[in-house]
Amino acid sequence: MMAIPNEEARLDALYKLNLLDTAPSESFDRITRMATQIFGLPVSAVSLTDRDRQWFKSRVGVEHMAIPREKAPCAQVAESAEAFVIPDLLADDCYQTSLLAKQGVRFYAGAPLVTRDGFGLGALCVLGTEPRTATALEMASLNDLAQMVMSQIELQHAFGRVDPLSGLPNRTQFVDDLDDLGRDNPDQPRLAVLVDLARAEQLNTGVRVMGSGYIDDMVQEASRTLRGTLGPRRTIYHTATTQFAFIAAPDIDVETCLVQLGQLLEQLRAASNARFVMSATTGVAPFVTGRTVPRDALRTAQNAALDARASETGVSVYSSSKDGAHRRRFGLLNDFGAALAQPDQLRLVFQPRINLATGICVGAEALLRWSHPTLGNVPPGEFIPIVEQTSLARPTTAWVLNMGLQQLGAWCAAGKCIRLSLNVSAANLNEANFAKSVQLHLLKHRVSAAMLELEVTESAVMENSGRAAGQLAALNDAGVQLAIDDFGTGYSSLSYLQRLPAKVVKIDQSFIRNLASDVREQALVRSMISLSHDLDYRVVAEGIETQGVADLLAQMGCDEGQGYFFARPMELINFERWLDDHQNTGAASCRSKAYRA
Repeated sequence: MMAIPNEEARLDALYKLNLLDTAPSESFDRITRMATQIFGLPVSAVSLTDRDRQWFKSRVGVEHMAIPREKAPCAQVAESAEAFVIPDLLADDCYQTSLLAKQGVRFYAGAPLVTRDGFGLGALCVLGTEPRTATALEMASLNDLAQMVMSQIELQHAFGRVDPLSGLPNRTQFVDDLDDLGRDNPDQPRLAVLVDLARAEQLNTGVRVMGSGYIDDMVQEASRTLRGTLGPRRTIYHTATTQFAFIAAPDIDVETCLVQLGQLLEQLRAASNARFVMSATTGVAPFVTGRTVPRDALRTAQNAALDARASETGVSVYSSSKDGAHRRRFGLLNDFGAALAQPDQLRLVFQPRINLATGICVGAEALLRWSHPTLGNVPPGEFIPIVEQTSLARPTTAWVLNMGLQQLGAWCAAGKCIRLSLNVSAANLNEANFAKSVQLHLLKHRVSAAMLELEVTESAVMENSGRAAGQLAALNDAGVQLAIDDFGTGYSSLSYLQRLPAKVVKIDQSFIRNLASDVREQALVRSMISLSHDLDYRVVAEGIETQGVADLLAQMGCDEGQGYFFARPMELINFERWLDDHQNTGAASCRSKAYRA
């Protein structure tokens, strides 16, 4: 097919209307029937010109739904956006071999279906089996009917462009209007504003108490207030359930806009009543017409509105640095899902745990590391908190359990009897079958439960104390050692902790970092150790970086230590060499047995 100027743009205009392959409609059929009556002909159709076919939205006297586009007269009407008449197809050099001619069609007349932007979608056509001409009155009537078809198309399309609850244009219309603004007035700095009516928790509570009508009333009240405040010349868009957007006046600067938005928020709050107290915020996103992608303008305004939740004024301007951080986190989360299936991206490193009284390594903590294919090594402090808040937490722990116990099994078979510690998230303790899953991994790798220690934080236990306690009890009954990680930074509810089946507390490194020079810190850590021993916990100090701190902790009776003073987290081969260099296997085995006892 010969290339047609603006053909892709024409097709894009057609596809945006979502008309192709839709059900018949009486509103269109009524118009095609009128066309046959005016011309006194048996066949009429509303024909839409697709990439390689003519598809009939409405048809009279035609059985099939489509014909090929090649040598279809309606295609010429669509391409030229002009009316077209063929008195006799058999006498026309182009169309005498067309499909229509072969089917017995002799006469054709078509009026174009043209959008407001000038794109021809197709034609309203009439066909006859005898040659004839068309009068000026007939063609004027056919053109009028074609415009009626376009009015019907625009009316039906409007139903997908207007929110039925607020009566305002929706997000699709916002995007299209910004596209139009960019074409008509390019390279203008403008401000996109988004109004977010309420926090998610507020909406959830309101719906729980008052039903879905709570949100409906809020939206209708807000739309009335926005229309009254911004006036008829400012188009307001209903872009999400409780979010509205508009484009600020072209001559307004950011500072003036922020002042006006503060006043707008006051009016929204004053308009709300006791049934739905709005906690509205607004976000402002600068953009340049014709350069900024419309969806990006809306997204950045949404980001600014979310940032405004943390501001005193409830108004915020888009921050590229904050957005960059959010986009990086989102990108990392997406990439991490793929990394779980790529054995060369994830690995475990190991950091020794030392008996402070003897200096012997009695265990190691396995720590997850990620080598991103393009970003390189991603710090665990960056990706692990993200992963733990998503559904990826469970498969991540399963991966760590499988790889960690596989290595522990190999060490035990080689006579390296040290306990391995693995970290567990709140999402894992929320799994009904987590304890059974751990036991299956132990059986798979032929590892004694006593050789495995699972570390959980206080906050993870407290998030779902009932189910978490049940899983911890099941793990304890199976012989798995449990440790409370980051002790002192969470809830520290001693009345609750004394009921947990854990055997170890790990004092967070924030208490150890300045231990040698801070007398108050020393008193606090000494109390932690004493209290933990009274509750029958074994105590591990994290973050030991100097000999002095290690000696001080040993004097306080701390059982074990972990930190850079002893060794940094090491790759597997380096850890095994370190272990061989720092103690003989027999001593490690003896100490390990004593520790298990």
